[in-house]
Amino acid sequence: MTYIYYPGCSLESSAKAYDLSTRWVFENLGITLTELEDWNCCGATMYMSIKETISLVFSARNLALAERLNGEIVAPCSSCYTILNKTNKYLKENFILRAKVNQSLRRDGLTYHLQVKVRHPLDVLVNDIGIDTIASRAKRSLTGLKIAQYYGCQIVRPEGIFDDPENPTTMDELFRALGATNVYFPVKVRCCGGMLMTTFPEVALKLNKDILECAVANNADCLVTTCPLCQINLEAYQKKINKKFKTNFKIPVLFFTQLLAYTLGCSPKEAAFDQNLVPIPEKILGGSL
Repeated sequence: MTYIYYPGCSLESSAKAYDLSTRWVFENLGITLTELEDWNCCGATMYMSIKETISLVFSARNLALAERLNGEIVAPCSSCYTILNKTNKYLKENFILRAKVNQSLRRDGLTYHLQVKVRHPLDVLVNDIGIDTIASRAKRSLTGLKIAQYYGCQIVRPEGIFDDPENPTTMDELFRALGATNVYFPVKVRCCGGMLMTTFPEVALKLNKDILECAVANNADCLVTTCPLCQINLEAYQKKINKKFKTNFKIPVLFFTQLLAYTLGCSPKEAAFDQNLVPIPEKILGGSL
């Protein structure tokens, strides 16, 4: 199998661990990821708030480039995944908007014909490869490890393309098959605040405190997420949260591909555990079949 890989800006910088572990997992499951040549920023939410058409051109350029390769595009970042799908939806539903976007794209020698499907790695792994196949390739067991599965507010909302928008279970099912225990975690799709951490930190710190609090209250050894912004908010700001709310959080927040890669046999270095700010628990490092 071959997919077009769109890493996006976060995976090139703050979420490098997500990029490295995603590439490792796909390669070792026999799936080819071909990075989209000359890709650009998806536009994220900032562009959408300034001018809709410009934001859609940014996103559509990536889709037009992928369309030339006749394949599905895989976007690990929750924001990139959402924005690319949103662009597809808006352009399909509004032919006037599509005409304006293509007018801009033609200046770059491109045209987008709405032929690209946007996928998330979790969707591809669970629904194309299959949980049973992945479990059969495991080199380490997660037995005894208690995980809070945090999906965040973007990859299954608003339409729930590959999972339920209110109670997603794909990540739960994947790691259950690998031996882990999924703790009760009713805040699995609650927003972490996203960029509010830089604009309204008082609000964001409280949102993240509530998520961490739920994980700790249900005896989770770690949180596992699919989103670069969620990961950095929940892990990097634990000291600030502790100082503000008199808490004592010190819980690792892993990308789901990091934990999956390690389970499939890669080394801690290859799983980029050294890039996490909170030490990885022995329950993970000591797991073996």
